[in-house]
Amino acid sequence: MPDPAVPPTPAVPLAALLAREDLALRRIAGPSDPALPVHAAHTSEMSDPYPYLLGGELLLTAGVHIPPGAGSGTYFDDYVSRIVAAGGAALGFGLAPVHDTVPPALVAACDRHGLPLLEVPPQTPFTAVARAVWQLLARARLAELRRVSEAQQSLAAAAARPDPVPSVLRQLAQRLGGRAALYGPEGTGIASAGREPDPAVRDALAELTEVVRPSGPGTPTSATHATADTHLAAYALGGGFVLALATPGREPGDHTIASVAAVLLTLLTGEQHSGSGAARTAALVRLLLGGTAKDVAPLLGGDDSWLVVHAAPPAPGDRPRPEARPAADHPRPPGLLAATALGAALGSPLIDAVGEDVRILLPGDREPAPQPGWTLGVSAAVPARELPDADGQAARALARARATRAPLVRHGTRAGLDALVPREDAEAHARALLGPLAEHPALAETLRTWLSLHGSWDRTAVALSVHRNTVRQRIARCARLLDAELDDPDVRMELWFALRQR
Repeated sequence: MPDPAVPPTPAVPLAALLAREDLALRRIAGPSDPALPVHAAHTSEMSDPYPYLLGGELLLTAGVHIPPGAGSGTYFDDYVSRIVAAGGAALGFGLAPVHDTVPPALVAACDRHGLPLLEVPPQTPFTAVARAVWQLLARARLAELRRVSEAQQSLAAAAARPDPVPSVLRQLAQRLGGRAALYGPEGTGIASAGREPDPAVRDALAELTEVVRPSGPGTPTSATHATADTHLAAYALGGGFVLALATPGREPGDHTIASVAAVLLTLLTGEQHSGSGAARTAALVRLLLGGTAKDVAPLLGGDDSWLVVHAAPPAPGDRPRPEARPAADHPRPPGLLAATALGAALGSPLIDAVGEDVRILLPGDREPAPQPGWTLGVSAAVPARELPDADGQAARALARARATRAPLVRHGTRAGLDALVPREDAEAHARALLGPLAEHPALAETLRTWLSLHGSWDRTAVALSVHRNTVRQRIARCARLLDAELDDPDVRMELWFALRQR
């Protein structure tokens, strides 16, 4: 017969039932292990209860099934052996109304087969025993859920520490009371925490990691093995990494806790050790050590040109209100998770989510598409050395997208009149013409936006998230500082040409 399957849920120790004074149960035969687990209570008067047991039950009987003269034959031996074969945890025998005492032959059979035998007094109904079991099971399940929840929180907090991988392993080893180790793709140990196992267990754990290491179709993602006093488990993390555990036992919630740790370590090892993650780290280090954008660009996996995308939630409201706009009416800075999701949708992990807008770097051959819930401004494709210019292009495209309520606006790439003027001369002219605005960046930005929107007060107010009267005041001040007639189209053209060179 196959070994009975014990439910993977918290159990009630038999000692907890014996300690209930309201039940008045008494152990009269079998082993006295106080930690013997009970998973359920079941009443049966069948002479062969095997087909009706799942394993781990306290079987309750009043002895109705016992035939006359059973004590002189093998009836009790057969009966108890079937309970043990089914995985029964213990047998409770109720006194009265059928039997005044527990049959001695049943006591002897339970001693021989190692099955705990409890005497249930006449004043204790079987339903009271079953109810007590379920009450204790509910408490055990609640305690287990609390343990798993606390472990999940502590693992998540460990993953946010500056040293996330060792911190997760330490927390996992502490929660499971054993050893947690991370093995690399080559099978070598990378980090570990917890009690050091003996050499035989350590070798067995290393062998178990090879079972889940990818070797072709059908490779399992997890594997377990039990020795005399240690439970071993291995979890594949992806990329050849394996999480290995050696614990004194196996509680029902241990697998859930280990699975959470495996997910966290998968994310951590994938980010820190994958090729793209290592390249991004190398790019950052190179920039911090004085490298240029041109030097760093090849590490990021792009070609010779790049796009900069500025993204933000669309501005609320169709028109600016006559009264002052409250702070809550402005677009809120997007969260990091939302920014990461947007980067994934556009196909790039190179995001900057610090500030009101999200900035994303894309290879120049990409064609960004509008994204639901976002307003996008896209620069022209530029070489790496011109990325700061592309950043300004994307910012201006985003402002225009907000003002026109378009989901996506691209910076124009068509050659204009400014291409006929040498860049140095154009920049010198812009500095001279716009000199009076040099110390007033808000005025220069308002003038640029106002000109780009053909002198629309309302659209400029929306683009800059200010009141339309503020726009009027700033434009009037620009006219005074520049000593220019801004209604003249020739003046507007010259100012627009200069502002494009800034």
